[in-house]
Amino acid sequence: MRIPDIAPGGKVLALGHYQPSHVVTNDDLAKTMDTNDEWIQSRVGIKERRVAPDGESVEDMATIAGGKALAASGLSPDDVDLVIVATCTLETQIPNASAVVAHRLGITSPGAFDVNAACAGFCYALGTADAAVRAGTARNVLVIGAEKLSQWVDWTDRSTAVIFADGAGAAVVGRSETPGIGPVVWGSAGDKSDAIFIKDRHDSLHQEGQTVFRWATTALAPVALEACARAGVDPSELAAFVPHQANLRIIEAIARKLGADKAVIGRDIVNAGNTSAASIPLALSRMLERGEVQSGGLALVLGFGAGLTYAGQVIEIP
Repeated sequence: MRIPDIAPGGKVLALGHYQPSHVVTNDDLAKTMDTNDEWIQSRVGIKERRVAPDGESVEDMATIAGGKALAASGLSPDDVDLVIVATCTLETQIPNASAVVAHRLGITSPGAFDVNAACAGFCYALGTADAAVRAGTARNVLVIGAEKLSQWVDWTDRSTAVIFADGAGAAVVGRSETPGIGPVVWGSAGDKSDAIFIKDRHDSLHQEGQTVFRWATTALAPVALEACARAGVDPSELAAFVPHQANLRIIEAIARKLGADKAVIGRDIVNAGNTSAASIPLALSRMLERGEVQSGGLALVLGFGAGLTYAGQVIEIP
C-alpha cells in the first residue's frame, strides 16, 4: 500500500463572490409587513439585502462565484480535483449542486459533494478541503458557499423575511509549503436544533431569534479563542475577524469578547443580509475587493447556525 504525497499545509489561493442584482430595502419590506427601517436596523443591523429572481438557482450563483475564484487563482479547471458546495437551500436534494457546478465550470471528473451544516457550512467545507489537500487526496479544491434563502422564507413573516438573503462566495484551496489554514474547531448543540428549522418540504424557515441570540453571544467567543489558540495566533495578531453574518449585534458581541483590537470586523450583513453558508466567503471577498484587508494578513472565520452547528479557523488572506 502506498501513502499519498502529503503536503506541509493547505492555503486559500483566491476568493470570488456573487450577489443577485435585485436589491430589497427595509422600506420595500415595510410596504408588505408591519415593520420599518429603524425597527430592522436596531434589531439585526440590516439596511438592504439581495434576492435572486425565480429563474436564478443556487447552482447558478455558485457557478459564477466559483468561476471568479478559479480565475483569480490562476489555475485551470483541470487543476481542480475536488469541488465542495456548502448549502442548505437547494430546491431539490438530487442531483447535488457540486457535480452540476463542476460540470458547468469545465472541471472534469472531480470528486464532488455538498455539505449541509447551514450557516457553518463554509467553514466545515473549508476544513474538509484543507484536510484533503494536506493528506494528498486532492491537489486543489474549489469550495463554495451558496444559498437561495428567499425560496425558503415566508415573506409575510417579519421575524425571518427581514434577515435572510441570497448570494454565493467561493475559495480555491491548494497546497502550501507553510500552513495557511489553521486547525478547524467545530461542534454542535443538537439539544437546540429546534431553534432553527423547516418542518417539511412544504414549510418555510422558522427561527427562535432570542434562543439563537443568547446561544451565539455566550457560546461562540470561546470557540473563536480556541481556533486562535490551535493556530498559535494571538487575537491581537488578527488582521480581520469575519464571522457568519447572522446579526450585527451578535457579530459585535463576539468581537468584543475576542479582543482582536486591530482586526477589521466583517459587517457585510448591513448591505448583504444573512446569506447562511455564503456569508463568510462573500464578506471576505468583498472586504478584499474594497481594500479593507490586505493579502497575507490573518483572518479568523467563524460560522454558526442551524443544527445548531459551529466551526471556525484562522486563515491567511489570499
